[in-house]
Amino acid sequence: MQPDKDSMTPAERRASIGLAGIYGLRMLGLFIILPVFALYAEHLPGGDNKMLVGVALGAYGLTQAILQIPAGLMSDRYGRKPVIYISLLLFALGSLIAAFAHDIYWIIIGRVIQGSGALNAAVMALVADLTREEQRTKAMALIGITIGITFSISLVLSPLLYQAIGVPGIFAMTGVLALLAMLVVAYVIPNPAITRFHSDTEASGKHLGEVLRNMDLLGLNFGIFTLHAILMSVFMQVPSVLKNNGLEAAQHWHVYLPVLLLAFVLMVPPIFVAEKKAMMKQVFVGAIALAAVGQLTLMLMQHSIWGMAAALTMVFTAFNILEASLPSLISKVAPLAAKGTAMGVYSSMQFFGAFVGASVGGLLMQYFGGNAVFVFALVLLLLWLAVASTMQVSAAVRTRLYHLPELDEAGSGTLQRQLAQVRGVHEVMVVAAECMACLKVDMQVFDEAAVEQLLKGA
Repeated sequence: MQPDKDSMTPAERRASIGLAGIYGLRMLGLFIILPVFALYAEHLPGGDNKMLVGVALGAYGLTQAILQIPAGLMSDRYGRKPVIYISLLLFALGSLIAAFAHDIYWIIIGRVIQGSGALNAAVMALVADLTREEQRTKAMALIGITIGITFSISLVLSPLLYQAIGVPGIFAMTGVLALLAMLVVAYVIPNPAITRFHSDTEASGKHLGEVLRNMDLLGLNFGIFTLHAILMSVFMQVPSVLKNNGLEAAQHWHVYLPVLLLAFVLMVPPIFVAEKKAMMKQVFVGAIALAAVGQLTLMLMQHSIWGMAAALTMVFTAFNILEASLPSLISKVAPLAAKGTAMGVYSSMQFFGAFVGASVGGLLMQYFGGNAVFVFALVLLLLWLAVASTMQVSAAVRTRLYHLPELDEAGSGTLQRQLAQVRGVHEVMVVAAECMACLKVDMQVFDEAAVEQLLKGA
């Protein structure tokens, strides 16, 4: 019996949930120390240099950014699971080095090694190997949800873990979790029947130049760079501000928990309006403006706990909206043949932004004081606001993937021309080698029944 194309098989669900968990673990390594690291580092040899503290916080992102795409290419050549195993081992090694570090320099080394375990591209490729085209979007969405949940849990649990086991204990915990994740890869994640390149999820060197020359994609990449730069720079300063207001580090979750819950509730209506009312650009630009107002409020209201809570609510609401919107916008803007490459560059810029934000934030604090961090974030957001205001994107555009029977090149070319004539289809890519048809469509007028009819006759 053929599996239902509208629902995941048990194997697809198991693979998607397991790989989402592993991906979330990598983001946990970035997020879990954010609320407490700057306070902990003050007491380390070398920690009086805020620039070094910033480098330590962001070093993870630098090696992630550099190795993201190469690790994905290695997984094509040597297999998904071997690359994931190596990445998890490197992450565990870096975590344990940071756990036993006695000065800021060894923590920097540990964080660099943590980031060198760049498994994200290999995980995405394995998701594509283990899911049918019709279910791949659901699997990727699950990973996106996991990242959001990981971020929220990290900010709440981090102060509590800081009190219970300290930052060294947090590093050790993430290292042990990485080793346990290897067992999940071995015994929970199925082995793919076929490992092959997937143009919708993997980067290709031949499309890199096309992606880097696309002005709309460059604007979105600047956006994710900015978003994570301001996130990291803010956490160089906010923990100290909360402490100066009489709130010890172990109590910071009293602010983060209600703020994150409220931010989650507040993000839902704008996301709904953006998708259902075709107002993506208005919501997107509005969220950037909200983040800018939040940064200004952080600077002006830093002597009030309630003022800080209000400012953080604005910042995290905007962060949630933008973090959810940016991958969707990349998918809408990127040429179909270059979508995987566009996502690879996007992911690298995300991690590079984390490195720059923490490092520059530390540098500014060292030489100009804490307020300079908020000014830096505000300037970045205003630049992004100017870039985003020129963005051209249709909120109604979606990407649809369809599985195909085996076709020769002539048959795939004929099918591609036929699909291009269907009402609502903006762009078509038929890849015979991947047995896949990828369509970029306008959902307001898309004739999906006509597409399905053509595919039945292929």
